[in-house]
Amino acid sequence: MRLILTHENADFDAIASLFAASLLDERALPVLPRRLNRNVRAFLTLYGGDFSFVDPRDIPREKIHSILLVDTQSLITLKGMGKETKIRVIDHHPRKKTLPSEWEISLEEIGAATTRFIERLQEIRPPLSTAQATLLLLGIYEDTGSLTYASVTPRDIRAAAWLLEAGASLQLATDFLNPPLSPAQRKLYESLAESAETHLIHGRRVTLACGDAREIQDEVSSLAHKLRDRFDSDAVFLLVMMKDGVRLVARTTTDALDAGAVAAHFGGGGHERAAAALIHYEGKSPPHVLEETCRALLDYLPHCTRPAKTVGEIMSRSPQTLSPETSAAEAAKLMQRYGYEGYPIVENGRVVGLLTRRAVDRARAHRLNLTAASLMKAGEVTVSPHDSIQTLQLRMIDSGWGQIPVVEEGKIIGIVTRTDLLKTLAPSELPPSRRNIAARLEASLPDARLRLVRAVSKIAAEEDMALYLVGGFVRDVLLNRPSLDFDFVVEGDAIALAKSVARHYGGRVTAHSRFGTAKWFFDEKVYAHLDTSADALPLFVDFISARTEFYESPTALPTVSRGSIKLDLHRRDFTINTLAIRLDGHHYGELHDYWGGLADLERGIVRVLHSLSFVDDPTRMLRAVRFEQRFGFHISPRTLDLMAEARPLLKKLSGQRLRHEIDLILDEPKAADMLARLAALHLLEEIHPALQWDSDAASRVTAAFVLAEKPLPPLDKLPPRRAAGYLAWLLPLTKEDCLSLSKKLRFHAALRRALCDASALAKDIPSLRGAPPSVWTRRLENTHPILAHLFAALYPRERAFREYLDHWHSTRPITDGNLLKTRGLAPGPRYKIILSRLRDAWLDGKIQTEEEELALLDSLLKEEKPPAASQEAR
Repeated sequence: MRLILTHENADFDAIASLFAASLLDERALPVLPRRLNRNVRAFLTLYGGDFSFVDPRDIPREKIHSILLVDTQSLITLKGMGKETKIRVIDHHPRKKTLPSEWEISLEEIGAATTRFIERLQEIRPPLSTAQATLLLLGIYEDTGSLTYASVTPRDIRAAAWLLEAGASLQLATDFLNPPLSPAQRKLYESLAESAETHLIHGRRVTLACGDAREIQDEVSSLAHKLRDRFDSDAVFLLVMMKDGVRLVARTTTDALDAGAVAAHFGGGGHERAAAALIHYEGKSPPHVLEETCRALLDYLPHCTRPAKTVGEIMSRSPQTLSPETSAAEAAKLMQRYGYEGYPIVENGRVVGLLTRRAVDRARAHRLNLTAASLMKAGEVTVSPHDSIQTLQLRMIDSGWGQIPVVEEGKIIGIVTRTDLLKTLAPSELPPSRRNIAARLEASLPDARLRLVRAVSKIAAEEDMALYLVGGFVRDVLLNRPSLDFDFVVEGDAIALAKSVARHYGGRVTAHSRFGTAKWFFDEKVYAHLDTSADALPLFVDFISARTEFYESPTALPTVSRGSIKLDLHRRDFTINTLAIRLDGHHYGELHDYWGGLADLERGIVRVLHSLSFVDDPTRMLRAVRFEQRFGFHISPRTLDLMAEARPLLKKLSGQRLRHEIDLILDEPKAADMLARLAALHLLEEIHPALQWDSDAASRVTAAFVLAEKPLPPLDKLPPRRAAGYLAWLLPLTKEDCLSLSKKLRFHAALRRALCDASALAKDIPSLRGAPPSVWTRRLENTHPILAHLFAALYPRERAFREYLDHWHSTRPITDGNLLKTRGLAPGPRYKIILSRLRDAWLDGKIQTEEEELALLDSLLKEEKPPAASQEAR
């Protein structure tokens, strides 16, 4: 086991170095220290889901082979360490004099330890989320004073620039940095804090502070950040008397109040979140100008402030709660069923704690039959629906809770999660659920299908039903790879909507009430309403009620129940497949993105939704590779870790499900790349030991796919590309492996026979070299016709296969059964022998004309006549 450690009371440079080092060595465990700085703890409380840090309590009880110390030269003793444990140090501080001589020490004088790791990461360029890139940037900024300290090197600046290009957010970095104050700034800060007044303007908390800085040389703008944090405000405005005028400094945390617009009103300028203005004295006394500016600012703010977003706007209503008596087993079952990471614990209508998935998993791992009361985080942490988003954020940071109940008049009316908060805080032009892509949707659909979508949308709006297009269809629209295959998902009764659509436009509906699904079959009346023809539309379209699902056991098929569109999307495999487009009424074209699918799509990341996803359905591992290679994306590091853990579960899947996924891979244009990736991830060998992949297999399969572009003899009902792919890939298998693999994957009988024939034919090639055409022809006639085409492509130097296809297989003697009968030979097995010998003679060049064939026939017939003595005996 390899560990990565850093110092206690870790700052951003320490934690960023810890994370960066783990990207460079994915097998090493990055272990968090037991104590973190307040800002680091706040950051990880919100964004910890993007990192795979290990809690020190969760370190496996294994032998520790090596430890990497980052941003420190101090080592704590851990169980599993021994004399043979190798210690390596990467740091940027001066070397300690007491370090053991056997340690490997690497020290460089640069601004931040993180910089060294960034330089290595630039070589491999791993995909980084915004939170990951921002943590690395914070590591550099914190130890370099945002690149202003004298210790900063060009290397630090280059590393920071690369992180910004990789998606780091300066806004987030600014929010979590606390630059130190000079003594003069500290004195002014205390004076401003004492004079500060907080006003509630349209539900926004706005703090106004006034002070005198005419004797101060330092800048005052940084004080606004600290006052904003201190007073938990949506905006802070400083009015400070300076030597040349009253300085207005504006800082906001919300788009509802534009700092730049306020500053412009007073003759200044800046950005939406940060701005400033200078109001000159113009002969008036400084205190008088300060008082006038303060009144004018308070008068102006109501005109440029939009009402605040509250907890009530982002919460989910009617939350599920548990009682303190709930067992760990029952809680685990509910968490698995609904995908929740935590449940509020309620006793007599009062919140008494939060039960997390981690606590439940740890209890079950130790086989402890405990109740929620024993496992929960105790406390009465709640918010009101009228609280601000900032209040919610602070409540989460202070409590560490990822799910907080919303209480009104003593009753729980909703719950708000860390995901809800992050979606609200995420910087974007519009919230995901309000971004409209109607134009892109309509550009991607042919006219007939667009009329179909509009027609169904119209009825859904009239019936007041939320209607969506979801999943892979939406993903492909956003990737400019439009598909024609879509279903309608209804938040409500899909069967009722389908029947209503049929009443308006014609056609017939078949329903499956157990699953809440319906099929709308089209007829001439439908085509007339849509002004189209039958060949422009499919035979039917599906209507599906939004649902949630859960798995009773690993690899089992899911059980489904009715749910919201948010839960329906959460049951899908990867974030890039969790997008939805709403269609009804004024919502037409709205993009709904609850699980970060759009961001992952833009970054090119395949990321699984939750940690048990591959346990629930191991076939998702094969789909992860298929999507990664199809789109040129990258599977996220955490998803790769989960795949490695779930690999053995592939053995438990039915052969039919596995074969279906492999069928889909062979149908893909990049099938060879997908199979190579599956092999590299050791997934093929988990399906069956005979499934191997190497450069020879890649060459064979590539040649087979080129061959399949031409007409080929059918192999049962298999598509030609799929049949050729299987035969070329599995050609080297022994007969025993062919039969074993066919049984495992439930191959069709025709494919099983063809695989065994191909294996035998490949082994016979050496013995056939130099044989006459007649021998080659008889051998090839005993195999499926597709094999001759395949072997001609795979063995171009063996001209016999091409000759067989071009000439030999169609060679026939002039003689037939009728001629043999007229020559006095009674019908029987000898017919086939004589005709075969005549054909062999043609194939081998022994006869070349009709006369030569007839002469040979006479000779063969004489062999058929009985000797004279025998005739006399009769």
